[in-house]
Amino acid sequence: MLNLGAILHLFIGATLTGSGLVVALVSGFDSPKMLIASALIGLLISFPVTYWVAKAIYSE
Repeated sequence: MLNLGAILHLFIGATLTGSGLVVALVSGFDSPKMLIASALIGLLISFPVTYWVAKAIYSE
């Protein structure tokens, strides 16, 4: 499950980090501090999401 989780995290992490950046930019938070914070929040959210997706794939 670790190998699958690592591969999934590459894609899920990039997707959620990019989504966090887009939300920050659309909301008008365009300072470097806010962009870094939104990218980190997206990256941190991707860890449990990756776990849930990998667990769902392995349970089938």
